[in-house]
Amino acid sequence: MTQPENDILKAAHDNLWLHFTRHSAYEQAEIPTIVRGEGSYIYDIHGKRYLDGLAGLFVVQAGHGRSELAEAAAKQAQELAFFPLWSYAHPKAAELAERLAAMAPGDLNRVFFTTGGGEAVETAWKLAKQYFKLTGKPLKHKVISRQIAYHGTPQGALSITGIPAFKQMFEPLVPGSVRVPNTNHYRADEITGVKGMTPEEYGIWAADRVARAIEMEGPDTVAAVFAEPVQNAGGCFPPPPGYWQRLREICDEYDVLLVSDEVICAFGRLGTMFGGEKFDYVPDIITCAKGMTSGYSPIGAMIAHDRLFEPFKDGDNMFAHGYTFGGHPVSAAVALANLDIFEREDLLGHVTRNEPLFQATLDGLRDLPIVGDVRGSGYFWGIELVKDKTTKETFTADESERLLRGFLSKALFDAGLYCRADDRGDPVIQLAPPLIAGPREFDEIGSILRSVLTEAWSRL
Repeated sequence: MTQPENDILKAAHDNLWLHFTRHSAYEQAEIPTIVRGEGSYIYDIHGKRYLDGLAGLFVVQAGHGRSELAEAAAKQAQELAFFPLWSYAHPKAAELAERLAAMAPGDLNRVFFTTGGGEAVETAWKLAKQYFKLTGKPLKHKVISRQIAYHGTPQGALSITGIPAFKQMFEPLVPGSVRVPNTNHYRADEITGVKGMTPEEYGIWAADRVARAIEMEGPDTVAAVFAEPVQNAGGCFPPPPGYWQRLREICDEYDVLLVSDEVICAFGRLGTMFGGEKFDYVPDIITCAKGMTSGYSPIGAMIAHDRLFEPFKDGDNMFAHGYTFGGHPVSAAVALANLDIFEREDLLGHVTRNEPLFQATLDGLRDLPIVGDVRGSGYFWGIELVKDKTTKETFTADESERLLRGFLSKALFDAGLYCRADDRGDPVIQLAPPLIAGPREFDEIGSILRSVLTEAWSRL
């Protein structure tokens, strides 16, 4: 190894504060350091290649190493590197807003740019509060979200998040967040206390819990419902048939805004530009980020229905909210170039055509005794691991610790697959490769998973 490489590893160890990371794990070990990417693959500082089975972090839709995206960034930086959207516009933000509005469902035509997904969620909650104050319903401020759902780390977004372990160190958080059951049909018996519900029955039951929560809190106090098209945390919970349609009915009945949190699910992850297109619903607000630029530059957005902008057209009303780097010219230029790739290479069609094959590859692992459930949509799938397939018995906290952090995460990476082994809820492995991936990459994913999961079972 060269001296510059040694210096990088030392700097990472001595000075870099990693996100969501137990640094004790690297006390006597080298921090894995990724230096480049190409297509669906990434390479570490030693030159070893790994299949990027998580698209970075559900982000790199168009794949690594796209020179046209780098060139779009460089060109824009030379022309206008920065200008804020505080009472001013710049061409790339305007053009991107127009393009997103054209792609969004219904009358979602107003785009408020942020630099990431958590900020977009924060923005949506603040808009919901101010909108109802300006329209004569000042008590409507509460938000309903689902158990185990992750919506971000800012104080408001973290309050909406349904993962207690992520929240307890930062309490007290923003008041007014209420939790309801998620759409994990695999665990429907224990969630509902009723055995044998069909997916359709469970979907309506879960949606109706939202109506019950609104009634319990008081309809005049609830501003919004936040939900992902396919819930990420817990392991890719797709919506049962009818769930989103019933949720839309409930929100309309109680004058509650329906927020589709698509930070992960937008921009092709499900095979559609936005989740409503996949599952046939139109929300009042979409929050999005990640795949908008395929990760080549940070950006996020809240896309709102026209009626939510109406109160801000009059008098001295102002949405007193913003971010210095929201709608950054370079990021907006990269997003436009990224969307050009989507159209030119038909990435949405590619995902839709290959989804059955990806699912079949993962379903092929069901014969393993450790695999309890395989679920997801598009290029966004989770594999739930169990101790007993018949009873669906899960692992204890100690067993999960040893299984996921003690073995699986490192073993999968060492075998050449970067993905996520997680236990926010029950133990799962999550897979979300770049949208350019296809049969060859699926075969590699399936082969590595079969080998590592077989070894994991033998170690239990």
